[in-house]
Amino acid sequence: MPRPLWTGAISFGLVTIPIKIISATEDRSLHFHQVHLEDMGRVRTRKVCEIEGEVVPQEEIGKGYEISADQVVPVTEDELAGMPLPTAKAIEIVAFVDADSIDPIRITDSYFLAVDGQVAAKPYTLLRKALERSDKVAVAKFAWHGRERLGLLRVREGAIVLHSMRWPDEIRSPESLTPKVTDLDDAEIERAVQLTDTMAMDDISGFRDQYRDALERLIEAKSEGKELREPAEGEEREPGKVVDLMAALNASVEAAKKSRGEHAGDATVHEIRSSRKPAAKKTVPAKKTSAKKTAAAKKGAARKASAKKRSAS
Repeated sequence: MPRPLWTGAISFGLVTIPIKIISATEDRSLHFHQVHLEDMGRVRTRKVCEIEGEVVPQEEIGKGYEISADQVVPVTEDELAGMPLPTAKAIEIVAFVDADSIDPIRITDSYFLAVDGQVAAKPYTLLRKALERSDKVAVAKFAWHGRERLGLLRVREGAIVLHSMRWPDEIRSPESLTPKVTDLDDAEIERAVQLTDTMAMDDISGFRDQYRDALERLIEAKSEGKELREPAEGEEREPGKVVDLMAALNASVEAAKKSRGEHAGDATVHEIRSSRKPAAKKTVPAKKTSAKKTAAAKKGAARKASAKKRSAS
């Protein structure tokens, strides 16, 4: 099990659950060192004072808040440690809400909460069962790295997960980023919906980091002194090129079906529904009038035939 990042307790009303925070994710990226190309010697970052121009030892480095370009206020570790943080060693649940009410943009890092000792097993299970049965998530406050944070507790595969969340005032408004009103044809929208159906998946666990795989092969080949294979040539796309939207949608749908081994008839076709009221067509009532005239003519012919029979008798 990975090393715990934090130990404390969940405060659940009057219930206290000793827990340990375990990172729910891991960084699988490949990291590089800065090296001197002539002899492959490691090049490290040096901490230099901008005023003296000298390297500063770690014991002489502290924290400072820049109020202006000419004024920096020093803040010591003792002052930070003395700040009142009621949630310093507790994840205090403050509310239970529907999961759909949480905007995913507010969620940042994720952590598993593991029980800290057998005494925590029963209250931990109690909270987990309550979350599962109520179909709700818990909003909590906790302190980490010298600041109070907002968190979200939910259940995943029998374990309680803590998602660190941003405060409401940390989310920027996208108002200035939204495009101006653009006219779209209903056929384009329906074709886009068909594309979402064609690309729909129930399980995305099979996706892999292809760049990392290629990078690992590159490093392995260079470490063994092997020649590098030429990368496969892919289709070049011109950035910013304006194309026919409907043609692009049609091509995307066909490509998605081809990648799944589907034929044209396999995809769900949505009936194109227009939000605009269709213009009145003269041909529709004309067809109805023609049908009525045909029926009337047949009745008239039948009456004439009946009259001839009676006169003949």
